Amino acid sequence: MKTNIFFTADHHFGHANIIKFSERPFESIEQMNEELIKRWNEKIGKDDTVYHLGDVSLGKPDFTKEILNQLNGKIHLIKGNHEYAALRVPDRFEWIKDYHELYVEDEDVNLGKQKITLLHYAMRTWNGSHHGTWQLYGHSHGTLPDDELSLSIDVGVDCHNFYPVSYAEIKEIMKRKRWTPPFAPRD
Repeated sequence: MKTNIFFTADHHFGHANIIKFSERPFESIEQMNEELIKRWNEKIGKDDTVYHLGDVSLGKPDFTKEILNQLNGKIHLIKGNHEYAALRVPDRFEWIKDYHELYVEDEDVNLGKQKITLLHYAMRTWNGSHHGTWQLYGHSHGTLPDDELSLSIDVGVDCHNFYPVSYAEIKEIMKRKRWTPPFAPRD
């Protein structure tokens, strides 16, 4: 059975002020939480792999556990700056890290694997960035302008209609970038 890989960040479950701060189109915190759970589960199956790049919840640990138990998928957590509650339910995550370099098998990529750097925060350069490694981040809630010359994107829910983003969707976004290897031979 083939599993899919998804990326997301910045749900801020249980955080009433995020509706105002990020101008989210929800009437209440309850509506936001319900809609975020619904959109997550519309895309992610129970056996799919999810990399959450931080800021899962600002609710209390019991509330956060209740939310996490409603979400499909095998969730890997890259810690954000708001993980007090998520860190108290570690058994819901496959692992919890500050940073991760992921390799995704992809026959379209040189050597058959796409390297992806995962961190809560955006970076201007990262390990392998000059060789085509992607960087996925959250934290900024869509406030950073996209750099079409950089293989880096914000996977936070505020940037993707409150849905997680699949590897295939990320790949299509990266294909549209105008990045070129800085050390490529010149004509």
